[in-house]
Amino acid sequence: MKQDNGSKALIATVLCAASLCIIVASIASGPRLLNPFDMDIETCRTLLAIRLPRTAIALLMGGALGASGAILQGIFRNPLADPYILGISSGASLAASSGLMFGISLFTLSVPVLAFAGALATGAAVVVLGRGWNGLQPERLLLAGVGIGFFLSALLMLVMTISVDDGLKRAILWMSGDLSMVDWELLPMGLSFILTGLALALIRRKGLNALTLGDDIAHSLGFNPARERCFLFIAASLMTAASVSMGGVVGFIGLVVPHVVRRHVGSDASVVLPLSVVAGGTLLCFADAIGRTVAAPLELPAGVIAALIGSPYFIFLLGQKKAN
Repeated sequence: MKQDNGSKALIATVLCAASLCIIVASIASGPRLLNPFDMDIETCRTLLAIRLPRTAIALLMGGALGASGAILQGIFRNPLADPYILGISSGASLAASSGLMFGISLFTLSVPVLAFAGALATGAAVVVLGRGWNGLQPERLLLAGVGIGFFLSALLMLVMTISVDDGLKRAILWMSGDLSMVDWELLPMGLSFILTGLALALIRRKGLNALTLGDDIAHSLGFNPARERCFLFIAASLMTAASVSMGGVVGFIGLVVPHVVRRHVGSDASVVLPLSVVAGGTLLCFADAIGRTVAAPLELPAGVIAALIGSPYFIFLLGQKKAN
């Protein structure tokens, strides 16, 4: 047991060190490389107004998606579950894209607020449809999420066909996980909801461990599966809604990161959740750094780069499992 705890601590230390290096590289990289030993007024302005908020938002978004993926894969006992399978991203995309395409800008944070409201409304609808006679049922939740997601995606396609060109382009960039327009104003709201969701998940971590073993075993251990599933679903929904509202839709992080973390540290939620936050944030930060440097001055959406990185690695993991 001591050796196992020591190996987990070593892995956590290495991951945190790698994350710190990537954060520093992300802040420095871009169309113009920032030299920390030559900081003039323009460089400081670029650092404070563009690079730091962009890196902070990427870390928060990726961390929220990684933790949400770990939660949903546990409560559904499904390795293919991710934060977007429940239709939450479709609700956020429809609300935010409608605001972008029809010019709804009542105040500065109109689009993030619309995305957050759309995500929460979709999550609430999934919960209502996912309730059975004895509480939330994983099969009903999954089917409700997929059905609502398809319906909202169809509505989004309808809205996009009747929109003007300028709004359509901005909506497509937002749905691709483009972080080029983020700023400090997005941070307080997103951080508060992500911390709330993560705290709730960590409080219910023992229930999450029990749910991964099955409802019968969870009952025998003294847990109410329906109640634990409801709390954990709320936690994942809050983090996913906050993530999507800050920077758009970023795929594959919530699917791949929990698999990678569990592969190295096991399935204990008290370890998997915080490490999924670190690994998810690091991956999106790395993807964003690549996106703004590989084709400079053109910027590629971080969500596209994250999918290009995550999908081959996920296929590699499947191949290794098949070989074993």
